[in-house]
Amino acid sequence: MNEMTSNQPTILVIDDEPQIRKFLRISLSAQGYKVLEGANGSEGLAQAALGKPDLLVLDLGLPDMDGQQVLRELREWSAVPVLVLSVRASESEKVLALDGGANDYVSKPFGIQEFLARVRALLRQAGNGEPQPPATFVCGPLSVDFAYRRVTLNAVEVALTRKEYAVLAQLARHAGRVVTQQQLLKDIWGPSHGADSHYLRVVVGHLRQKLGDDPAAPRFIVTEAGVGYRLRDSY
Repeated sequence: MNEMTSNQPTILVIDDEPQIRKFLRISLSAQGYKVLEGANGSEGLAQAALGKPDLLVLDLGLPDMDGQQVLRELREWSAVPVLVLSVRASESEKVLALDGGANDYVSKPFGIQEFLARVRALLRQAGNGEPQPPATFVCGPLSVDFAYRRVTLNAVEVALTRKEYAVLAQLARHAGRVVTQQQLLKDIWGPSHGADSHYLRVVVGHLRQKLGDDPAAPRFIVTEAGVGYRLRDSY
């Protein structure tokens, strides 16, 4: 049993109810899984970054932030499979979670055998999938830590607004490839802002100032005229 356990996946449970976490810990540990726990969204995201779980079980009703927000932030830097476990049973909540990046959805109250079967199915799918993307992007002196939403230049942290970080992180996740203006606007400002290119130009201008990047001879952010932007993947 010990040999099996050492090779078994790690599962992170993010739920604010101690009794639910205890029940899942006992049930999952009995199957040989290693179990990590988070009692709120912030703690869960930190555990996801540090513990590198193979699967995440996420409650939506958390005390510090909504589980849908946890899912959105997690998906900015991790492709770990997510099984939502929530009392919210409406179709709209399920659709929102699945569209937001969840892989499966189980409503409370739930049967433990069905829950374990869904865990096994997600782990099998993950085992056949592509490796997870790195949690940090590095290009010469520039580093973007997706897990902690932290940007450093020459080992000094750069203070960015939420929109500035979102644009840089999106470019970093597709480094070396052009990301269109329309895609950036829709992903960061929303579907109704696909034509508001002036918003994007202002944010990119501020980013370049903070990164010391000359648009005429860019080290990092390259403008592809009439199309979008590309972040260099080598320095």
